[in-house]
Amino acid sequence: MTTERGPIVLGNILITGGASGLGQATAEAVAKAGGRPLIIDVNAPVGDYDHVIADLCDREQAESAVRELAGRADGLSAVVTAAGVDACGRLDAVPAAAWERVIQVNLLGTASVVRAALPYLAESRGRVVTVASTLGLRALSDASAYCAAKFGVVGFTRALAAELAGQVGVTLLIPGGMRTPFFDGRDEQYRPGPDAGLNQPEDVAATIVFALGQPAGCEVRELVVCPATETSWP
Repeated sequence: MTTERGPIVLGNILITGGASGLGQATAEAVAKAGGRPLIIDVNAPVGDYDHVIADLCDREQAESAVRELAGRADGLSAVVTAAGVDACGRLDAVPAAAWERVIQVNLLGTASVVRAALPYLAESRGRVVTVASTLGLRALSDASAYCAAKFGVVGFTRALAAELAGQVGVTLLIPGGMRTPFFDGRDEQYRPGPDAGLNQPEDVAATIVFALGQPAGCEVRELVVCPATETSWP
């Protein structure tokens, strides 16, 4: 016996880092699917999206931004934590403030946003999608800050899924390299070469919308989405 599945309504989707890269692609995909993107970023997004400018290094800014957007939209259906920064180089060569900012934005900022969103998500029985990285599973030299942060996101999300089981859906997205501005401004040795196989962020964003669109009780726990020639997987 089969049960016909009705249309999925995405609702209000809060997206960190929604002004560029994967976050921007996710906002566009959510809007195309009929959802309402709500963006937190240090820059204003392209497009007519509700947004708040906030630095995820500052917990109070992050929490205030979540509450403001949830208030404007009268609740949240999901949170996607796509904001991310990096500081490449050996541990003794990266300034301490830059190294720590990677942890603050990628890991602590993720936790701050999710924590602030939980009352709204519990009410809506919504979802959380965190964005880690293949470098949250495999370590590389000259990437200690990014690996530490993304390994942390992996552990945080797996623990959160156990903690919120049956209350709020939790998905861990583990993407490989994408063609985004994430690599802009780096020293040449830390930038993908012209022949590097990278995914388009729009394709990765489609997997986020897939996870968000599952019916209540159906959980996409983890998604690894990487180019066929991804060098950091497995």
